[in-house]
Amino acid sequence: MAVSKDNPLALCRTFLFIPGADQAALLDALNGDGDVLVQELEDFTPPERRAEARQIAAGVMQHWRECGRIASVRINPFETCGLEDLEAVMAARPQVVMMSKVESREQMALLDWHITRLEGQYGITPGSTLIVPNIETALGVVRAIEIAHATPRIKAMLVATEDMVADLGAGRSRAGTELFYPRSRFLLECAAAGVLAIDSPYTFADDEGAEADMQFARSIGYQAKGVVNPAHVAVANRYLTPTAAEAELAQRQIDAFEHATRSGSVRAEVDGLVVEVPSYLQSRRLLERYRQLLQVQASRGTQV
Repeated sequence: MAVSKDNPLALCRTFLFIPGADQAALLDALNGDGDVLVQELEDFTPPERRAEARQIAAGVMQHWRECGRIASVRINPFETCGLEDLEAVMAARPQVVMMSKVESREQMALLDWHITRLEGQYGITPGSTLIVPNIETALGVVRAIEIAHATPRIKAMLVATEDMVADLGAGRSRAGTELFYPRSRFLLECAAAGVLAIDSPYTFADDEGAEADMQFARSIGYQAKGVVNPAHVAVANRYLTPTAAEAELAQRQIDAFEHATRSGSVRAEVDGLVVEVPSYLQSRRLLERYRQLLQVQASRGTQV
């Protein structure tokens, strides 16, 4: 099942995580081209600085929204200090709330209930705050479909890197082969559920590894990426944005297939590639995504 074009996160390629108490870094994030900016209150924010992070959330998120970015926060699980996080940051009106270490639909149902309560308290449009569960364990992956269906607020889910490796008991490598199956399985589960799959962040600093990681992600079908290094936003966006050449080929495939069907055929051929209904529909989706991302980039003054 393809992600619905009505999904508010459908065109979001990069989700950049920023330390929650580092105000300079939170504001500097606008210098890049991350689509969703995430104030990270879990691992990136020491417990002793979480109160400070909650206090600066309102100003930071307002500035992000004014600059045309989607403002998000990642809270801790309710089993720790997640409710305290949520109570404080909902006043900042985040458009997306992420929760770490999600393993069950019950966690999401409870988060949904509290967000509904706080939307009413702060005069936020009911149901407008989206939820993105962060799946960080094997149990979370095998329950991904039921988690995705826990609440209509869930339009996307993210699969983790380091916590997933630790849960599997695997060794960590730059090649990331230990994550190939979880990432592939997670993408399949999200496609079946009809939600956007956000790929795990590349957690090493080198650009060469980030390129290889994105090549794999794109080759299996990911359209969104978690990012923890601001320098890797451009790499991810490049792989997740159709090129002008790809758009031109898609248009030729569309034209050829439509001409063939008018002539009574069920297939066409373009540059040696047979175009049938599935590839025709995929070409239409690619071309629409290309045009929509052109509009997004134009609104920011950047280029596809």
